[in-house]
Amino acid sequence: MRYTRLMKRRTPLLIFVILIGLAGIFSYSRSHSPAASTDKVSHSATAPQSKPAPGFDKKQFSTSLPTSPWVIVNKQHPLQPKTYIPPDLTPVGNGQYMRAEAAAALSHMFDDAKAAGLTLTAGSGYRSYDTQVSVYASEVRNFGQTVADSESARPGFSEHQTGWAIDISGGGCNIGDCFGTTPQGKWVAANAYKYGFIQRYTTANSASTGYRAESWHFRYVGPALAQEFHDTQASSLETFFGVSGGPNY
Repeated sequence: MRYTRLMKRRTPLLIFVILIGLAGIFSYSRSHSPAASTDKVSHSATAPQSKPAPGFDKKQFSTSLPTSPWVIVNKQHPLQPKTYIPPDLTPVGNGQYMRAEAAAALSHMFDDAKAAGLTLTAGSGYRSYDTQVSVYASEVRNFGQTVADSESARPGFSEHQTGWAIDISGGGCNIGDCFGTTPQGKWVAANAYKYGFIQRYTTANSASTGYRAESWHFRYVGPALAQEFHDTQASSLETFFGVSGGPNY
């Protein structure tokens, strides 16, 4: 009787203790289950984000310093100073000179053209300020100033003075429109970018450059920019970099 009464008294308490224990076990089981663990990870971890490929860096070189391979020289932007003389002038054949980096690239291009059975020569490379005085005066004298300004730069405004520009001859055509129609001219137009050169003056970009098309005039800008021009079909240095240009001084 005493045991029975005691058990009756303790039964509610015992049931309560058992229920608390079961609740703890159930809570522990849920918190350590694979599903719960997965939920925690999925809510707390940050999914990796794919980063867009960086665009072409237009700030790698200056477009105003004459020593830069990206310098823009046109009727709106003369060389500073106008009597600038580039360093490391290197012979490129035929009595012509270019900056050393451009000279090495030109030699490579000429060698590859020769391997393809085509002979190219340097028609006109670096020109000093004084040389450009004579060249421009001759153009004005022979064709008048309007025509001269469409195809010849005034002293201090010529790319040739930077040492980065070259007029290429070949196929029996020496610095003339005929160059673009020769096998040599077509090969250079198609392959110059591989060596860091662009055709500087074309019919399509004359409004921005200020000069008529010159199939023989190529400008060294380095492999990266030349490749970018080729890939994006860029028109001119002026439009690519957002620099003013045009036909007026």
